[in-house]
Formats: sequence, structure tokens, C-alpha cells
Amino acid sequence: MMRAGTRNLITDVPGLLVGQAGDARLKSGVTVLTGARPFVAALSVMGGAPASHETDLLASGRLVEEVDALVLSGGSAFGLAATQGVTEGLLARGRGYPVGPVRVPIVPGAAVFDLLNGGDKGWAANPYPALGRAAFDAAGGAFTLGTEGGGTGALTRGVKGGVGSASAVLARGFTVGALAVVNAMGSAVAGADGQFWAAPWEFGAEFGGLGPAPHADPGAEPPPTKAPGEATTIAIVATDAALTRAQAQRFAIAAQDGLGRALVPAHTLLDGDLVFAAATGARPLTDRAADEFALGHAAAATLARAIARAVYLARAEPGDLFPTWSQRFDR
Repeated sequence: MMRAGTRNLITDVPGLLVGQAGDARLKSGVTVLTGARPFVAALSVMGGAPASHETDLLASGRLVEEVDALVLSGGSAFGLAATQGVTEGLLARGRGYPVGPVRVPIVPGAAVFDLLNGGDKGWAANPYPALGRAAFDAAGGAFTLGTEGGGTGALTRGVKGGVGSASAVLARGFTVGALAVVNAMGSAVAGADGQFWAAPWEFGAEFGGLGPAPHADPGAEPPPTKAPGEATTIAIVATDAALTRAQAQRFAIAAQDGLGRALVPAHTLLDGDLVFAAATGARPLTDRAADEFALGHAAAATLARAIARAVYLARAEPGDLFPTWSQRFDR
């Protein structure tokens, strides 16, 4: 039976680190996943409006199999520049793919659209490279959820979004973690009482322990509340399993089910929903079919929990356009 890891964060996967930087006035920020060494990465995109950087190199058959970091940012296309700051931080530490005497850090990233969230976007120079560098420099094992990093200005249907994370240790010995920036067109909340769609996968009371919603309307037809390109949930699922890039892509695809369980609706034409996979390779597979089956299920369940935690732990800030979950529902 799965259980939460020690921190209940993606950094329960040994060797992985997360750093965050946010700007309350800007109402945006950056979250970075990196590690003690490069790791295998892959990608699944199911939204209709993704904003991403260097994701083509994550396809099977590319020269470079491993990456040095993954970036989840606010700022839409402007936020993709956060990868520049992370690249500079990695280079300062001598990290990157070796090409003769040169090292080239490999840093794919994705961004959510938070440009209309009430923050001051009248910058003279793009702030995201500096935020990316600050997030990378802050990377460690512990980090804060809710209104932080790439989720600083995130919004969902009716309540604030944020950054969330969760972990699971499987009976087969593998650890799985998830990290998400939740800025969705859809809602993480089912019905009028504040219960989460992800409730069936909750461990303990990690997002309130409210149980499944009794009043969710199966016939509801929610209208879009944002314009095309203004919504996205971007996430990373990670494991210590030794996965090839093709196996890591299946891991990311399975995790998309968790996004669909936690947000309704999800994967719309108006969202840029995507999931990165990261595999450190520390623990070899012993039974490929059974291990991949278990890892895929854990990825979906853990990502659903991370999404709910992002919304549950968001905090109120001056100038907010939406209330937090606790302001609207906490009893």
C-alpha cells in the first residue's frame, strides 16, 4: 500500500531539489526542479495552448537523454525566459552537457498565463531571468506550497490556485513525487461545500480531509471563465525508478489522468496542460510490466493530490482578484 513520503513533497525522491522565487507585486514567480546530477526527462502535452521551452529535445530519438533542470514559471511567453537564469546558475556550477571544453545546461521549461491577475506587469526589463536564477540558487529539499514560486499569481475557477506537491512510497520500494503549478480553466472544487475532486486519493487530511463531495452535479456544463491562452496547469512527476525516455513518457502520460481527476474540466482547448516526467534512475526495475503499471497509477494519484494541495494552501495577498479556498470554504 502506498504511503506519503517523509516531507510529502517531490523532493522525497532522493537526489531531487526544488527552488522557488516569487514577486508579490508582480504576482508571479518561478519554481525549479533540479538534482544532484542530470536525470532522464520526458513530456506529455494534452492542453490546447501550451507555452514551453526546449521541449522538442524530450522526444524519443534525440541526442541528449538527460536534463539538468525543469522550470515551471508564471508569465506566459515572458516567463519562459526564466530558463535563462537557471541555465546561468547551472553553468556557474560547472553543470551541463559536455561539448568539447564547453558545457551546455539542458533546461526545458513551461509557463502559465498569469498576466491578467492584478499584478504589476509594467516592467522595464523582463523579470523572469532573475527570478529563475533566484529560484535555482534557493533549491533544496524543503519548500513552501500555495502562493509561492510559479504559483504566486495562479488562479482557478472561483478561487486562487498555486503551487502544490505530494509524494508516495510504493510497496514495490519506488518513490514517486509530483509538483504542479495550478492556474486552470477548470475547478479543483466539486460542489458548493469546498470538497475537492481529488478527495478519493487524499492521504490523511493533507487538503482538509473533507471527503468526496456529495453535491457534485454530473450534468453541469461549466462555461469558460478565461479567454484562450489564459489558463494552464503545468506539472512534473518524478521517480527514483530507472526509466528510459520512452518509459518516462508513459509515466507522464499516466500522470495526466491525475490532472483530469483533480480539475474539472481539464485538458481543454483553452488550457496549456502539460506534464514533465523525471526519473533519477537510482532504483532498477525488477518486473517491467508490474513496476511500470504501479508507477503509472502512483503518478496519477500523486499528481491529483498535489493539485488539490496547491489550491488548499493558497494564501490571501493584497490585490487578489479571487478569494483563497480557505476564505471561501474553510469552516
